[in-house]
Amino acid sequence: MGAAILSGLLTEILIPVAAVVGIAFALVQWLLVSKVRLSPEKPSGSRDGVSDYLIEEEEGLNDHNVVAKCAEIQSAISEGATSFLFTEYQYVGIFMVAFAVLIFLFLGSVEGFSTKAQPCTYSKDKYCKPALANAGFSTISFLLGAITSLVSGFLGMKIATYANARTTLEARKGVGKAFITAFRSGAVMGFLLAANGLLVLYIAINLFKLYYGDDWEGLFESITGYGLGGSSMALFGRVGGGIYTKAADVGADLVGKVERNIPEDDPRNPAVIADNVGDNVGDIAGMGSDLFGSYAESSCAALVVASISSFGVNHDFTAMCYPLLISSMGIIVCLITTLFATDLFEIKAVKEIEPALKRQLIISTFLMTIGIAIISWIALPSTFTIFSFGEQKKVKNWELFFCVAIGLWAGLVIGFVTEYFTSNAYSPVQDVADSCRTGAATNVIFGLALGYKSVIIPIFAIAVSIFVSFSLAAMYGIAVAALGMLSTIATGLAIDAYGPISDNAGGIAEMAGMSHRIRERTDALDAAGNTTAAIGKGFAIGSAALVSLALFGAFVSRAAISTVDVLTPKVFIGLIVGAMLPYWFSAMTMKSVGSAALQMVEEVRRQFNSIPGLMEGTARPDYATCVKISTDASIREMIPPGALVMLTPLIVGTFFGVETLSGVLAGSLVSGVQIAISASNTGGAWDNAKKYIEAGASEHARSLGPKGSDPHKAAVIGDTIGDPLKDTSGPSLNILIKLMAVESLVFAPFFATHGGILFKIF
Repeated sequence: MGAAILSGLLTEILIPVAAVVGIAFALVQWLLVSKVRLSPEKPSGSRDGVSDYLIEEEEGLNDHNVVAKCAEIQSAISEGATSFLFTEYQYVGIFMVAFAVLIFLFLGSVEGFSTKAQPCTYSKDKYCKPALANAGFSTISFLLGAITSLVSGFLGMKIATYANARTTLEARKGVGKAFITAFRSGAVMGFLLAANGLLVLYIAINLFKLYYGDDWEGLFESITGYGLGGSSMALFGRVGGGIYTKAADVGADLVGKVERNIPEDDPRNPAVIADNVGDNVGDIAGMGSDLFGSYAESSCAALVVASISSFGVNHDFTAMCYPLLISSMGIIVCLITTLFATDLFEIKAVKEIEPALKRQLIISTFLMTIGIAIISWIALPSTFTIFSFGEQKKVKNWELFFCVAIGLWAGLVIGFVTEYFTSNAYSPVQDVADSCRTGAATNVIFGLALGYKSVIIPIFAIAVSIFVSFSLAAMYGIAVAALGMLSTIATGLAIDAYGPISDNAGGIAEMAGMSHRIRERTDALDAAGNTTAAIGKGFAIGSAALVSLALFGAFVSRAAISTVDVLTPKVFIGLIVGAMLPYWFSAMTMKSVGSAALQMVEEVRRQFNSIPGLMEGTARPDYATCVKISTDASIREMIPPGALVMLTPLIVGTFFGVETLSGVLAGSLVSGVQIAISASNTGGAWDNAKKYIEAGASEHARSLGPKGSDPHKAAVIGDTIGDPLKDTSGPSLNILIKLMAVESLVFAPFFATHGGILFKIF
C-alpha cells in the first residue's frame, strides 16, 4: 500500500497553522478597511503621495455633511441588522437546545442507554464505544456546528455593515478604490468563515479522539453532528433573512418605484432602511451560514466514509485528514488569489469590475488544481481501499486527485454558466429586458424560460462529476468532489459578500444626497455584484447536490441497506413524496414573502398618504415601523418551513423506515437541485434586466429607458417577482436537500434499530 510522505506530526501542525493564517489575513484586511474614516477628516493621501481627488470638491458639496450623513445611515443599518439577528438567534437558540436533547434521546435509546461496549457496525469482531457515547458526542458536535454557523453569519453581517458606508466614501475617489474596499470586506468574511470552520472541526476531532482512541468509526460518526448543526442554523438564517430582505425590497419597489416614481433607495421611502438591513441579514449572514454548512457537511461525509476504509482501519491520521488538508490548501490559495484583486491589479474603469471578479474564480481554480495535486501526492498512500456499499474498492492517489479536481472545475463551469444567464452583458438578460417593451407579462414569460434553460449545463456538469468521481473512488470520491467545489470557499464568499456591500453602498449614496456620478459608480459595483451573487448561489447549489449525494451514500451504508430499488413500493412512495417536498417548501417560503410584503406595502402607502411633506422631502418617514414589520414577519414565517425540513426525516424514518427515507432523500435531491438553479437564475436575470434598462449603457438599453418608462416599470415588476425566487426560495432549497441527508445520517442508528413502526404493525 505504501505510506504517505507527509508525517502525522506535520499534519497536526499544518492544518491549524493554515486556519490561523486565514484568520490573521482576515484581520489584516479588516484593518485596511478600517483606515477609511467615517469622520470628516482630510484624506491623508494616496499610494503615490498625491492627495486623493474627491468629486465633491469639484461640485462644491459640503464634505462635512456628506460624511456625517453616511455615518448616520450606516449606524442605522448596523443597528437594525444586529437587532434582527439577536432576535432571530433567541428563537433559534431555543430550537438548538431542544433538538440537541432530541439527538441525545434518540441515539441514546439505540441500545437502551447502555454504557457497555458494543460490536462495531462494520467490524463485528471488534468492540466499539457504547451508543450512549455516540449520542453524547453527536450532541456536542451538533452544538459546536450550530454555534460556529451562527458566529459565521454574525461576523459576516458585522463586517458588511462596517464596510458599506466606507465603500460609498471611497467611491468619491474613484471606482477602483471603492471596489478594493468592498472586496477586502468580503474577504474578511470569506477567510474568517473558512478558517473558523476548519479550526473548530480540527479541534473537535482531536478532543473527541482523547475519548474514542482507536474507535475511529464511532469518532467520525459522532462528528457528523457538526454538519447537522451548521446546516440547521443555516436553514433558519437563509429563510428568516430571505423573508426579511424580500419583504422590505418588494414593499420599497412596488410603492416607491412603480407607484410614486421615486428612485431606488430614496430617503423618502419608509422601507429604505429595512431594505438595506435585509441585504445584510439575508445575503450576508444567510449565505455565510449556508456555505459554512456545505463545507461542514462535505468534510463530515468524507470523514465518515474514510473512517470505515483503509485510512480508518489502519489508523493513518494523515490520509484520514485529507479533506482537512484540502481545505487548508484552499485557504492559502485564496489568500494568494485575493492579492490579485486588491494589490497586483488596479481597477480604473467601470468595465473592468466584472472581469476582475471573474479573474478571481479562474486564478483560484488554476492554483487550487496545483494545490490538490500536491496534497494528493504527499498526504495519501500510493494505493488504498475505500468502503463501497459493503465492499472495499482499491484506489490510487492520482484517482482521488481527479475526484477533487473535477468537483473544483465543475464549480467553475456552473459559475460561468450562471454568469452567462444572469449578467446583463450577454444576450439572455438583454432579451429579457427587450421583452419589457410589451409589458410585465412577456417579461415574466421570458424570465421563466431563461431560468428553466439555465438548468441544463449545470446539471450535466454535476452528472459528469458524480459519474467520474464515483467510478474512481465510490462515495468517498463524490464527497471529496463536493469538497473540491468548496475548496475555494474563501474567494467565493469574498465575491459573494462584495455584492450586498456594494448594494448598500449605493443605497447610502442615494440617501446621503451624494452626486449622480458617485451613484453611477456604486450602481456599476452593484450590477457586477448581482452577477457574482448569482455565481455564489450556483456554487452553493452545485456543492449541495454533491454533498447530499455523499451523505446519502453514507446513510445507506450506515442503515445497512443493501440496494435502493425504486421498484419497491416502500422506496417509490418515498421517492415521489421527496420530489414533492421542494415544491411544498418553495410554496411556504414564497407565500411568507408575499404575506410580509403585503404588510410592508400597506404601511409604506399609509405613510405616503398620511405624513404631510413626505413626498416633498420636508418630513422624515417612520423607518422603525417598517423594520419592525420585516423582523416580526420573518421570525414568525421562518418556523413552518424550518419545521417541514427538520421533522420530515424524523417522521419518515421512525414510522416508515430507512428504505422509504432513502427514497425521500433521493427524490428531494433530484427535484430540489433543478428548482433551486432555475429559481436563482430567473430572479438574477430579472434583477439585472432592470439594471440594464436603468444604466442605459448601450443604444438598446437607452431605447427601453429611462427610469419611470413603461418598459422600466415592467422590468421592476419582474424584478419584484424574482426577489423571493433568488433570495429566499432558491438558496434555501440547497439547504433543504443537504440538511435532510445529514439529519438522516446522524439518526441512522436509531432508524435502523427502531424505525418503520407502521410497516412492522401492518
